[in-house]
Amino acid sequence: MSFSELGLIPEILQAVTDAGYTEPTPIQRQAIPVVIAGHDVMGGAQTGTGKTAGFTLPLLNRLARHASTSTSPARHPVRALILAPTRELAMQVFESVKMYSKHLPLRSTCIYGGVDMNPQIQELRRGIEIVVATPGRLLDHVQQKTIALGQVEFLILDEADRMLDMGFIPDIRRILALLPANRQSLLFSATFSDEIKKLADQMLKNPQLIEVARRNMVSETIDHVVHPVSSGLKRNLLAHLVRHEQESQVLVFVDTKFGCSRLAHFLERHDISADSIHGDKTQQARTETLENFKSGKVRVLVATDVAARGLDIEDLPSVINFELPHTAEDYVHRIGRTGRAGKKGKAVSLVSSEERHRLADIQKLIKLEIRQEIVPGYDPEPDFFDGEGGRRRRSGPSSRPAEAPLPAADREAKIAAMRADWQKLHDQVLAAGGLHIIGSE
Repeated sequence: MSFSELGLIPEILQAVTDAGYTEPTPIQRQAIPVVIAGHDVMGGAQTGTGKTAGFTLPLLNRLARHASTSTSPARHPVRALILAPTRELAMQVFESVKMYSKHLPLRSTCIYGGVDMNPQIQELRRGIEIVVATPGRLLDHVQQKTIALGQVEFLILDEADRMLDMGFIPDIRRILALLPANRQSLLFSATFSDEIKKLADQMLKNPQLIEVARRNMVSETIDHVVHPVSSGLKRNLLAHLVRHEQESQVLVFVDTKFGCSRLAHFLERHDISADSIHGDKTQQARTETLENFKSGKVRVLVATDVAARGLDIEDLPSVINFELPHTAEDYVHRIGRTGRAGKKGKAVSLVSSEERHRLADIQKLIKLEIRQEIVPGYDPEPDFFDGEGGRRRRSGPSSRPAEAPLPAADREAKIAAMRADWQKLHDQVLAAGGLHIIGSE
């Protein structure tokens, strides 16, 4: 099936062609005709399925009848409202709207918190048909009476499960109360908890259920590999892998904000262009970092799970788990940023012995035994394969064997001997009149 068979108007088909797409994804094949027909939709889809175009294209198709070249703001009231949980996701949806509406005289804007409201107010005053917004900032504009929602015909709530996780559901309900009852509404979520179903009942009227790519599925085009490695060698191994990989961009995941910054600084000190993105950075700093990564100014982006939520980078070739996530579901979320739309991707994980139990959970969830390769010179702890019953595979010539740990009695004797040597040296220094520091006189 091609896009031309989905009922899209020529202007939108041209924009799709300009973007280089030829065939719709499964969710696009299902959603586009349903939305064009005017039905409400409850969609189950995760990032990387083509979901955004799945609602953007039919939305623009429906709004095309209102397209006007008039400069009067009155001819451009807010007719479509798209709500996203984070600034980054809102910007990505906005970019999609701009890309596919390029041949239509429809106006769009994106409003989010963490920045000055005045430029957003000026943009709204000139007349805007499509507003992409985060809930909090939208309510700020409502309170300031800088936006009118009385003519909204279309409402799209993206990533509703994340809205719930971030505590936005009360704000969503406040926004729903401000909108006309006679509207078309779409709700998308990776999961459907009882709270999300309750919100859908309030928001949607006789919705069509569309569900593809369930939460725990991973793309078949992703190549998974685990590199068993000692914890103390992880940073050096990461630098080694980045230097020897051909991919232009690498997204690296870590567990903590502190570790995020430290790892980026380590890579920078080893002449690898890197930056970090985490919750302690300002909105402006996060935006600049992301833009530098997308443009290629920064090759490696180190991120925490929370900060990376909503990041959507096209054609990302490689994701590296510097530390395995604490839940197997988060592994699926992380690697879902590569291997999209049928393209090949690589998911690399650096795993120490204390993380083996997480690896087992991941393999069980995704129903895949991930191959393990030891990189020469970066051996794991001696106990990594204890009880595994499996075979090690090295990605090159054999590295030197790891030294066996000393027995406890021998270790204590060695420590005692070292202390005795230190005490002897200390006594000799004192007998010689102490240390003489050059330049102290």
